[in-house]
Amino acid sequence: MPVITVSRQFGSGGSVIAARIANALEWPLLDNELVEAVAAQLRVSVSVVEAREERVSSLVERLANALAMGSPETLPTMLEAPPRLTDQQVIDVTRRVVAEQVAKGSAVLVGRGAQLMLAERTDGLHVLCYAPRAALIARVVERTGRTLDEAARAVDETNRHRTDYVRKHWNRAWLAHENYHLCVNTAEFGIEGSVGLVLDAARHKLGAHAVPPSPDGGPAHEP
Repeated sequence: MPVITVSRQFGSGGSVIAARIANALEWPLLDNELVEAVAAQLRVSVSVVEAREERVSSLVERLANALAMGSPETLPTMLEAPPRLTDQQVIDVTRRVVAEQVAKGSAVLVGRGAQLMLAERTDGLHVLCYAPRAALIARVVERTGRTLDEAARAVDETNRHRTDYVRKHWNRAWLAHENYHLCVNTAEFGIEGSVGLVLDAARHKLGAHAVPPSPDGGPAHEP
């Protein structure tokens, strides 16, 4: 069954675009739902998985985990708790959740390396939503009410984490065009224009039987 993955720079509006694509196609959306499913399988809180997803552990965290799995009797009290959730555990369970979902049928999957987990599928469309840095920052300011400096830090840090995450686990450059079938500048085309481009590309690559037009023959998305 065909699938669409949407990778997104923080501030690009990619999650909104993915949700509207899923709504237009009446396909399941795995965005926050993916985090919830991973947390349920790991039997941890959603916040624990959110702290690990799309980021690489810091040196301090890696040392703490290594020590916690070493000789507990020699560790400070703060490290005597059970070993923390590792990046690899989250990746492994995320792979399983993604595989289970696509086995059930078509879906729109957001981030978390799904475009690389499903890279070998011929019935997939992999999309990157990006924008110039200034546009990313402006959108974060508009959507969250953060100051310009706060938004700039959030954009730079989040996108750096996502870059490091993909490099560590797949040894690929996250924003490299060869990872995707379609790269959309959301600042240029806007949310609705970007949705239309993705749906048009999906019909072209996946076929009209998989991504049919709207009943009136126009694009299957909001005007």
